[in-house]
Amino acid sequence: MAVALKLRHGFGAIARKLHYVRLTPFDTDTAEGRAHERQRRVALSAMASMVAKVISVSTALISVPLTLHYLGAEQYGMWIILSSLQASFTFADLGVGNGVLNQVATLYGRDDFEGIRRVISCGYAILTVVALAIIGLFAALYHLVPWFEIFNVKTAAAQAEAGPALGAFILCFAAAMPLGIVQKVQIGLQRGFMASLWQCAGSVIGLVGVLVCIKMKLSLFWLIFALMGQPLVAALLNSLIFFGFIERGLSPRLRQISLGVMRAISQTGAMFFVLQIVAAATFYVDSIILAQVLGASQVPVYSVPEKLFSLIATVLAMVQAPLWPAYSEAVARGEYEWARRTLRNSQIFAAGFATICSTVLVIGGPTILHYWVNGAVQPPLMLMLGLAIWKIVEGQGNAMAMFLNGTNQIRFLVVLSVVTAVVAVTLKVLLARQFGISGTVWATTIAFSIFMLIPSIMHTRKYLLEHSGH
Repeated sequence: MAVALKLRHGFGAIARKLHYVRLTPFDTDTAEGRAHERQRRVALSAMASMVAKVISVSTALISVPLTLHYLGAEQYGMWIILSSLQASFTFADLGVGNGVLNQVATLYGRDDFEGIRRVISCGYAILTVVALAIIGLFAALYHLVPWFEIFNVKTAAAQAEAGPALGAFILCFAAAMPLGIVQKVQIGLQRGFMASLWQCAGSVIGLVGVLVCIKMKLSLFWLIFALMGQPLVAALLNSLIFFGFIERGLSPRLRQISLGVMRAISQTGAMFFVLQIVAAATFYVDSIILAQVLGASQVPVYSVPEKLFSLIATVLAMVQAPLWPAYSEAVARGEYEWARRTLRNSQIFAAGFATICSTVLVIGGPTILHYWVNGAVQPPLMLMLGLAIWKIVEGQGNAMAMFLNGTNQIRFLVVLSVVTAVVAVTLKVLLARQFGISGTVWATTIAFSIFMLIPSIMHTRKYLLEHSGH
């Protein structure tokens, strides 16, 4: 009964916040007005993020049959490899983007717009240097490395296209570093909806570029540029319009570059980069471990239902992510009560949403999988239950992570993440051998709960108690 009342309260709070979905900003001269404005920007950013995700997935699905019929078997294989690596754009800035985001959000809470401009200028300087270094290194190695061996292609046509195609990918990868700064700045200023709308435009431009390349019968080199390079045009336009017209006072300047600020951004960015790498090692090695312990034939039995349950985490992440800069700004202003109340509501909503969706998938999952993959995968009940519980735990962990990120407690998160990764990977191997395919997800849940979630909750409660008088 108590849980039901909490869930009802959480969903009621979400429903009451629907009036925040409006274009007109609230008056920010008072604490109450600032609280309303934060909620408005969180709501708009979450909605825009969902729209961007739908468009991104849709354009990707549309491009698959088009390229499959246009390219030969080996060229299509290279296309799949390189397009799947597009996700690595998230790691392209080596954590510097998140370092910029954190500092921008904190300085915004102090109304220090000159400081924000210095951070932006330094962020661009760091990532421009890194991008040029990557391009220079690839150019130096271009004629020395047989790139076609990386893709293991045999035909002469595919071998001839391997180097240029990889070159197009490297150029886009490098350009994404500095061009992604504007999105981090917009998120830090709680205008993530702007970044998402430009991402929508980038996805559409990329699809149009692919269609043009196919119509003109261009090579894989140009297809890669269309898929990955055209969205960067949207990022460039976003930068020019945002810094040139919307926030001219924040536009980067060479004279604003400071070695001290660059060092601070790099240090924070390095910790975020470690977090990203450790998270990847913790949560994305299940298929590799299962293949080694139980054989590759068991991987689809795990990975297919896992993709189904991952939709829960995707939705929660889009809702919770805008809270990160909002926490930073609120804490910088000393408005800890808003942060505490918002964190509580975020946890309640995550618990309710994940519990309902997970229950539906446990009950209806076998039927969904039957129609989705034509009965090719029949996961055991313990795996479905494990995935359900993991998504509930993961939702709570992400809610806590947004608060800890926003309050700049990154070092604490890094320590917990490293310990969790070591324990989780070890447990995955042991439990997979002992209990089979479901062992990996239970290992993740156990390790994450004990070494990440519980310490995070205890640490956050202590932090809020210490600042309860502010």
